[in-house]
Amino acid sequence: MKQVTLAELQAALPNILAAPKNKAPVKQLCLRPDFGERNFVDKIQMTREFGTPSERWNTAPWLKLPDGSPDPRIQVSILGTRVMDMVWRDRENTPHPGDPIIADMDFSHANMPNGTLLNIGSVVLRVSDKFNDACVKWKVRYGTDAKDWIVMPENLQHRLRGVLCEVVQDGWVSTGDLIQKA
Repeated sequence: MKQVTLAELQAALPNILAAPKNKAPVKQLCLRPDFGERNFVDKIQMTREFGTPSERWNTAPWLKLPDGSPDPRIQVSILGTRVMDMVWRDRENTPHPGDPIIADMDFSHANMPNGTLLNIGSVVLRVSDKFNDACVKWKVRYGTDAKDWIVMPENLQHRLRGVLCEVVQDGWVSTGDLIQKA
């Protein structure tokens, strides 16, 4: 299956930017217990200490603090449904992006400045100052254009790859829970 092109992504931008600003339901929950593994569930526990306890954040984070411990700013990632649907075309042969939370929401800096608190189920998350620029795996799976589009200077403000968050209140998130800005 052909990967998405930059022209297709740019043409879809107005629709992507029209995503709801608040109170968007969680569409999908995904756990990544190990590299390349995906478990789709209806409910996820999140804690300040362990992020998502059944995720690899505790054992193999891509960002660490100076003492070697996992950086809490990357405990949870949330990806917009509209972006996922644009880039993830071959759902049988290409892995799911792996974000624990998928929702149809506007994650732009204008709508969710760094530090914004998000209530989801009984969990509270804080939007991180760490930018999700899409990793090498994103480029391999969804194409060079999909990666380049995320980091185009004019698109940085839109946070098209979604947001990274820190857990500030322990609890549970379920499919269908609303993401509400505090």
